[in-house]
Amino acid sequence: MSTLVPPPPMLFNPREDAMQLYRAFKGFGCDTPTVINILSHRDGTQRALIQQEYRTLKGEELEKRLSSELKGDTKNAVLLWLYDPATRDATIIRQAFVVNDLQCITEVICSRTPTQIQTFKHIYYSRYFIQLEQDVEKYTTGDHKKLLLAYLSVPRYEGPEVDRMMAEQDATALYRAGEKKIGTDEKTFIHILSGRSRAHLAAVSHAYRSMYKKSLVKAIKSETSGKFLSGLLAIVRCAENPGKFFAKELYKSMKGLGTNEAILTRIVVTRAEIDMYYIKAEYQKKYRKTLADAIHSETSGNYRTFLLSLVGS
Repeated sequence: MSTLVPPPPMLFNPREDAMQLYRAFKGFGCDTPTVINILSHRDGTQRALIQQEYRTLKGEELEKRLSSELKGDTKNAVLLWLYDPATRDATIIRQAFVVNDLQCITEVICSRTPTQIQTFKHIYYSRYFIQLEQDVEKYTTGDHKKLLLAYLSVPRYEGPEVDRMMAEQDATALYRAGEKKIGTDEKTFIHILSGRSRAHLAAVSHAYRSMYKKSLVKAIKSETSGKFLSGLLAIVRCAENPGKFFAKELYKSMKGLGTNEAILTRIVVTRAEIDMYYIKAEYQKKYRKTLADAIHSETSGNYRTFLLSLVGS
């Protein structure tokens, strides 16, 4: 299932949408509900066409107008939604470097497929005139840096085929590099987790549990720490079940006092057209509450309406 964004009307007219958006901007204040209703019900291709029509009709960028008309979390979410997935990821990473949000950078890089990574790397360079690896080199350190650089550069197979014997060998290598020895051989963890396909790593995780009676995730938690740990966990958990990984991250963003709107916005917007169906299923399975109900109780106003439109009923 690719998306749970509510389906757009059968008749889509980008020029009419552009005109409606312009009318929503006119007068005193912005008719934010209309803006949300239009944009949250349009897929990526349709959003691009609306932006093109708005530029032709009004001689300005829709993104710039929205930035001046909207406020707060609603503004952040809608502007992020305007982009195609690769441009969105490149933008998120660049903004995270600016505010030194290494957790965000780690999540985005380590949860994406090789194809997605190659695409947003090209866009990153075309928009910011610097290689993504150069910014990683500049802003990160130690094993965390080594992991991100390897994950950004090492080609990985994306198919479903797995060599079970090799998976067992990798499980053994990780055991010897971690739990079996004093200290940790971080190079082995980086080499295996950055160089193997998701299907293979899922098989490694299964083999590890079968052979050593402990999950690979628990082994990684006991042997590593900090952002390096976060990156390794994101890689393994997305190999095992990306829907479950993002469901847990969403839960953490809304857990306790207050809500981390940056994380909530990022995950809902970036996953809405990819695997939101599975994320919602995993969320309800694990937390006995629908994701929509959780968002409804933790947010308000136009921001809530927009997120719930992307999540779907």
